Amino acid sequence: MNDASTVKPEAALVAGGSRGIGRAVAFRLAEWGVKTVIVNYLENDAAADETRRGLEARGARCVLAKANLAHPDEIDGLFRTAADAVPRLGVFVHCAALGAFKPTRTTKPNQWDLTMNVGARSFLLCAEKCVGFMTSGSIIAVSSLGSTRVLPHYGVIGVSKAALESTVRYLAVELAPMGIRVNAVSAGLVRSESMEKLFAADPAFHEVISRTPAGRVAEPDDVADVVVFLAGPAARWIHGQVILADGGYSLV
Repeated sequence: MNDASTVKPEAALVAGGSRGIGRAVAFRLAEWGVKTVIVNYLENDAAADETRRGLEARGARCVLAKANLAHPDEIDGLFRTAADAVPRLGVFVHCAALGAFKPTRTTKPNQWDLTMNVGARSFLLCAEKCVGFMTSGSIIAVSSLGSTRVLPHYGVIGVSKAALESTVRYLAVELAPMGIRVNAVSAGLVRSESMEKLFAADPAFHEVISRTPAGRVAEPDDVADVVVFLAGPAARWIHGQVILADGGYSLV
C-alpha cells in the first residue's frame, strides 16, 4: 500500500509536551523518526528546555512554543509558530490538561471554565487549526478513565475528559474525508510527580494499584507507545475510537 497513510510524518505538534505523558509522546515520536517535534508548554521553561535537549539527543529538531491553550488567541499564536517552523503537520497530539483535584460540588465556576477550556475546547480549536495544515495525518487526544468512571478527587477533570472523547468522535466523522484520522487514548492512573505528591498517602491510590491486573500504575511511556501506534500506518483503519490503556483496571 502506497497511500499517504503509510508515510512517516515529517513533523508533529504535541500540546502539553514538556512533561509527563506529553514529554514521553514527544520522545517516542522522535525515536520513531519524526524529524521536527513542536512542543507546546504552559510556563515551565526549565522542563521545556530539558525536553528540547532530549529530543535533540534523539536526532529530532525541537521547536518550543509557549502558549496557554485556555486562550484562543494563544492557540492562534501556537499554530503561527508551527507554520513558521514546518510546511505541514503529520501528527497533532493533545496532552494539555489543567484543573483542580477536588470533588465536583466544590468546584468554583472559574475552575470549571478553565478546566473545560483547556481540557476540551482547546482540542476542538487546535483540531480546526490542523485542517489545511495536514494533507493527511493523525490527531490524537489523551484522555483518562475519569471520562466514564467516578474517580476520587477527579470532579470536573473527568467531565472535561468526557467532553474531549465526544469531540473526538464527532471530529473523526467530519475530518475523515480530508484524510485526517481522529482518535484518543484513555489512560489509567499514570505515574507523575504531581500525582505522587497528591495521592501517594491516599488509600484510594493504593486500591487502584491493587485492582489493576497488571499490578502497577502506568508509566508515561506505556501511554506514549499507544499514541505513536495510533499515529502510524498500522492504525490507518482506526477512526473515532478511544483506546483503553489501563493495565486491565477497567475489567475488574
